Amino acid sequence: MAEWENRIAPPEAALEKIDPGMSIFLSTGMAEPRTLVRNLMLSKQGNLQDLEIIQLISLGDTVPADERFSRKYRLKTFFSGWIAGRAVMEGRVDLIPSRFSRIPWLFETGMVAIDAAFVQITPPDRSGWCSLGVGVDVARHAIERASLVVGEINEHLPRTLGDTLVHVNDFHLLVRATEPPIYIPRWPVGDIYRKLAANTASVVEDGSCIAFSIGPLYEALAEPLSQKRNLGIHTPFFTDALMDIVKSGAVSNRRKGFFRGKSLTSYALGTADLLTWLDRNPLIEFQPIDVVLDPQRTGLNERFIGILPARKADLTGGIALQPGKGDVTAGPGAVQEVFAGAALSRGGRTVFALPSRNRRDEPNIVLSVSELPYQFSNPESLDMIVTEYGVAYMMGRTVRERAQALIDIAHPDDREELVVKAKQSGILYRDQIYIPQSGHLYPEELACTHVFQGGLTVRFRPIRPSDEDEMRRLFYRFSDRAVYYRYFSPIKTMPHARMQEYVNVDYSGTLSIVGLVEDSENERIIAEGRYVLTKGSTLADVAFVVDEAYQGRGIASFLLKLLYQAARKRGVRGFTADILADNHSMLAVMNKLSLPVRTRLSGEAYELKIMFDGEMAEAERLRS
Repeated sequence: MAEWENRIAPPEAALEKIDPGMSIFLSTGMAEPRTLVRNLMLSKQGNLQDLEIIQLISLGDTVPADERFSRKYRLKTFFSGWIAGRAVMEGRVDLIPSRFSRIPWLFETGMVAIDAAFVQITPPDRSGWCSLGVGVDVARHAIERASLVVGEINEHLPRTLGDTLVHVNDFHLLVRATEPPIYIPRWPVGDIYRKLAANTASVVEDGSCIAFSIGPLYEALAEPLSQKRNLGIHTPFFTDALMDIVKSGAVSNRRKGFFRGKSLTSYALGTADLLTWLDRNPLIEFQPIDVVLDPQRTGLNERFIGILPARKADLTGGIALQPGKGDVTAGPGAVQEVFAGAALSRGGRTVFALPSRNRRDEPNIVLSVSELPYQFSNPESLDMIVTEYGVAYMMGRTVRERAQALIDIAHPDDREELVVKAKQSGILYRDQIYIPQSGHLYPEELACTHVFQGGLTVRFRPIRPSDEDEMRRLFYRFSDRAVYYRYFSPIKTMPHARMQEYVNVDYSGTLSIVGLVEDSENERIIAEGRYVLTKGSTLADVAFVVDEAYQGRGIASFLLKLLYQAARKRGVRGFTADILADNHSMLAVMNKLSLPVRTRLSGEAYELKIMFDGEMAEAERLRS
């Protein structure tokens, strides 16, 4: 028998050493010492009175927060979500507001007193070393401060690598776990969350470093993020979804500036399969939360992307956080640290993601979140808000531009009312127009990405009302010659009244596709193509423009191809176009469609007709 086995005692023996009024630290999440906690709940020992239970995040069901145990203990937590959320709001649980990276300092200075620490550990090795397993957080700090340290040995825990080793001599008593760790099943994922995840993943570039949590959003992100390359992981929580991403080969961690080559984390939250995979896995580095959530250390990683769930978002960019089960990282303290880390990261970003409607079919994009709890307002640092209907870029935009961008990604049935409320509140122009059916007719299937000459990546999608300002900027970047080629007249201005009519289309008789490139923290429109169905005809007039700085790369030809494919599916039988006679580049583009082009010179311009169907094209030729 090993010497340490002499210190194994029944849970009751550990509880006998507790004095009334003591503060007891419990490991968090899957690291919760369930056997000790359950015995604490069930014990009728007289010394177990007026205790303080301190736990960073209460995930399990073993620490009830109801009146039955009010004389025995009161729970203190640093996070108001999961099962403690309602109890905090009702005054049955004490919340300690704090940045997570500062919690170890609170323990070290005694500002938060720790008298006893109940910590879950692996069985010791031959040298007496145990691993903290799946929850490093602040356990070591609690062990160093407590006058009574009890280790619960759990055979099901993996031996994780990093700052996880504690010696058996650090414990006054040891107990054997009679229950497995708290396993967290994988979340079911529906179509809405798959679309939400696809849109969220679209802003994560290859080489980015990501932070993760649990819930349907993160579960759904596993598939699209597995298509990326050279991702890094710097996250408080490691999950089954992250395991899938690592196993796919998408994660190399080679471009990280902090713990290069390692996926850095403090907790594991997931299934038994995850724990088995983590056992002695050299790819995963466990470190305390003052290391993982320190913004300065996070900022050492370039392109750090903080992906955060939200409950609701308002038209000015205000966020109401979701305190319910599953949204572990979305407490204000943790969100602040993610924001700060992204701000210090070169190319860093923060993304709030939420479905356009909640489970009760109520809007999640609203006029204001001022009446909701758990608000997080940091409009100066807000980068993006994502729903299943798209991405709204916030950085550098006015309140009006933000509102229009958010309306464009709200549920289609909510957009008209949001426009009305925003106009009444003075957020949008008083004369702002809205085509009611446009939200339901929006052809999101036309969105795509293409890489052109020189490695230029352009994202294409149908135009939105929120593109008004970007389209105006594109217009004013044109030379007088380019404007004349497009509009056949020397137009000098493009005011709001005219441009808003241009960007508000019905996607049936008129279809417009824009091309966008990443420009610092935002997107910039560099090209636009559209067709307009001729009244009483199956032919459509087509036109397109490309920013002069991006011409000669094939963008116009690609736009024409997209418009042609979309037009055919919608029953359009051919294109017509008027092109000035000296616009040789545009004439060449029209001829690249590999269809017969009928041309007739009329004054200074050519009148072009392109019939899609070969037999119809021949009949048209004979008639002419």
